[in-house]
Amino acid sequence: MATKITNLTTEYLTNPIGIDITSPRFSWVLQTNRQGAKQTAYHILAASSPKLLKAGKADVWDSSKKDSDQSIQITYKGKKLSSRQRVYWKVIVWDEQGKTNESETAFFEIGLLKHSDWKAKWIAGSLSGGARHSVPVPFFRKPFKVSSQIASARLYITALGVYECSLNGETISDDVLNPGWTDYNKRVRYRVYDVATQLKKGDNVLGAILGDGWASGFVGLGNRQLYIDKPQLLAQLEITLKNGRKVTIISDQSWKHQHGPIIESDMFMGEAHDARLELKGWNTARYKDKNWLKVEAGQEVKAALVATNESTVKRIQEVKPISKPVNRSDFIWRKFVFDMGQNMVGWVRLKGSAPKGTSVVLRFSEVLNPDGSIYTTNLRNARATDVYTFKGEGVETWEPKFTFHGFRYVELMGYPGEATEDTITGIVLHSDMEQTGSFECSDPTINQLQSNILWGQKGNFLDVPTDCPQRDERLGWTGDIQVFVRTAAFNMNVAGFMTKWSQDVEDSQSDKGAVPAVVPGVIPDLKDGGPAWADAAVICPWTIYLCYGDTGILEKNYKSMTRFMDFLKAESPGLIRCAEDYKGWMGFGDWLSINADTPRDIIGTAFLAYDASLMAKIATILGKTNDAAKYQKLFEDTRFSFQKRFLKGSKAKMSKAAKRRLEVSQADNISRGNLEVVDYGPISSDVFNTDLFTPTQTAYTLALHFDLLPEDLRSKAAKELVADIKRRGMHLSTGFVGAPYLPHVLSNHGQVETAYALLHQKTWPSWLYSVTQGATTIWERWDGWTSERGFQSAEMNSFNHYAYGSIGSWLYQTVTGIEIDPTQPGYKHSVLRPQPHDSLQHASAKLKTSYGDLESSWKQSKSKFEWKVVVPANTSATVHLPVEGNVSLNGKKVEGTTHSLSAGEYQFVVK
Repeated sequence: MATKITNLTTEYLTNPIGIDITSPRFSWVLQTNRQGAKQTAYHILAASSPKLLKAGKADVWDSSKKDSDQSIQITYKGKKLSSRQRVYWKVIVWDEQGKTNESETAFFEIGLLKHSDWKAKWIAGSLSGGARHSVPVPFFRKPFKVSSQIASARLYITALGVYECSLNGETISDDVLNPGWTDYNKRVRYRVYDVATQLKKGDNVLGAILGDGWASGFVGLGNRQLYIDKPQLLAQLEITLKNGRKVTIISDQSWKHQHGPIIESDMFMGEAHDARLELKGWNTARYKDKNWLKVEAGQEVKAALVATNESTVKRIQEVKPISKPVNRSDFIWRKFVFDMGQNMVGWVRLKGSAPKGTSVVLRFSEVLNPDGSIYTTNLRNARATDVYTFKGEGVETWEPKFTFHGFRYVELMGYPGEATEDTITGIVLHSDMEQTGSFECSDPTINQLQSNILWGQKGNFLDVPTDCPQRDERLGWTGDIQVFVRTAAFNMNVAGFMTKWSQDVEDSQSDKGAVPAVVPGVIPDLKDGGPAWADAAVICPWTIYLCYGDTGILEKNYKSMTRFMDFLKAESPGLIRCAEDYKGWMGFGDWLSINADTPRDIIGTAFLAYDASLMAKIATILGKTNDAAKYQKLFEDTRFSFQKRFLKGSKAKMSKAAKRRLEVSQADNISRGNLEVVDYGPISSDVFNTDLFTPTQTAYTLALHFDLLPEDLRSKAAKELVADIKRRGMHLSTGFVGAPYLPHVLSNHGQVETAYALLHQKTWPSWLYSVTQGATTIWERWDGWTSERGFQSAEMNSFNHYAYGSIGSWLYQTVTGIEIDPTQPGYKHSVLRPQPHDSLQHASAKLKTSYGDLESSWKQSKSKFEWKVVVPANTSATVHLPVEGNVSLNGKKVEGTTHSLSAGEYQFVVK
């Protein structure tokens, strides 16, 4: 394979238009299967035109030849960039043989950097709705003339609400639900589109449709109109003619608006479309708009206008029903229920014909009731219902614009024809992130688990990392993403997505430095997320740094992280976070644990120590040596406080207040539908002070994973953890907080047998239980449905909730052994150390890293272990064979179980 320089990206994007990062970072991939392939030097050339670049005239930046193997995150250091500037760039790479390889040309374009660049005005329609009811969706149009041929054109556009924009009847982009969700009080994102080909000399029309979206529709757990009473638009079309003249069309009060076929649209409630009211040709020049209304001036927006520097939400794929719809008609309604075969997020495309005025109702659910009807009780106040009224003109095709649903099953009511598999098509929506990881093994139930994890991520990575996509919530819970972010980074390239969300975290942070439970922060009573939730402010940027070698996310969030650490110290007297007498929010505890209540102060203090240890590493990476020493001391002091307070030998006892809180917590568990507390008998411990609390799996897990125990207690703690698992019949008891770390703790402390036993456990609570029940995504609860009790409490029972999907990282990191060397992050140097088990005959993982494809695939029999390893070009790896015997590498006998590998493909065989 010839060597190529491919995958040129700027800030993780390919040829982005309209970014506002003025020191963007460049990355590329050295693509070759040559063993030992490595970059030894690079030379970046950046120019103002392709012609100059081709001629080697880098009038914007010439990096000169740099002797370096760095091929990711290289910061632009050329001339100061300005609004609207386009830069073309390429890179020349020298390899280990001294040969040069030149890339193709890439580019990036800067958006509008200054407030004064915006001439457009915010405009809105005439109807507002109320706290609990919406109004028809406004359509906006602006006719204009272009006197000459077009040389170039850019549309800068955003909204408070969500929009779809068109030029001359043609939608400008395949983006949906733009501009996404931010704290609109702090910042609103805009997009930039190259629309030159959609314009023409003569009459043109710029059109836009505005939905309520997150800004003025239902959001979170509250009412409508959280940010603004009605959606409003900001648009600026800048045209350069071939004669050199510039024309700018802006949103202002010269525009007109009208209400058309979309008579209701809300993300939670659904969308209603009356095709009889369609405004045929409304966004074309021939349309007569004399009956249209003048627009209103929009409300003043004080938030910063920022570019969209990351992937947007798109229609990613289509899903067809897996069988004929089931006819469930009754004496009132003609009903059909479709099974899409997959719990998904998005909407459906309806295709059919009916007499004019016929209205059909589409309802959505994740699961079915025992009688085969759709189960919607867990949606709570989310109506999740779409309505389409036919215009009676033959076969009609429709899909909504400004809503989304979480569903596997679709109920079609009122359709007079015969429904077939072609009547509806599922449209999957999520942020446009490349799938980078795959895992497969010999156990089909584990393969389904991996599929469920991936689909859970697809459904909940829709601009914000949400908890669930179906009920009246859909919030960016910090605890959920904190536990899942490492798994997320295996499955998909989430670097840009998480970089955007880290800005949301900073925007939602309180003046004191507290980080809320949900981001964007829309729950006033949860300004402090508490232990394991708020800590996402440190853990998530650190994880992105590890997975992508991105120091930028650490630099950008360092002030926010230090403010958070200052808040924690101030709220943790004696370095015990959430102590018994703490007056603030104690946190959610080990959310949805099973018959095992871990004290809040154990969780809080453990995470304080962990945060401090990460901050010491982060400060070191950023060259902040004084801070690094300060945080290292904070970690050591917090660890000492943890040991003094919670370990055996402590004289502390559970206070009456703590006992009362435990009783309340247990009662709350029962009220939420958890099983009644089971008494497993007295528990002795050589590690924890049992006078203070009953040791739990989560307590052992956090203490071990966060390095909080003295060396002499670590082995004892691991054994006591295993003993608790065994006395529960080889079941875990951990909730959201402990479950992500539990398998890692077991496999890292010589208890891999127990880790695999938990992985293969099929009765609840376990990862595979939901798989045995036909789940196609991860459930919120271990027991979302059981044959004995039916559905869990409808108050909180999502069947698409990725938190417990955190087991995915263990599949990659332990089963196939793919791990990062933190001293060379981003998989510049990988550590491959699989821990196979007799319960699996083979396992394989592939990961598209920033450098290329990394692979670890093994298979085993009683007499032989075979392991294929692929190391990307310009990287290296240290591999640790998990078995001993006669070892051959690529057919040649070698000694030892540890080997250092350069780039290339390798085959180990151990007999």
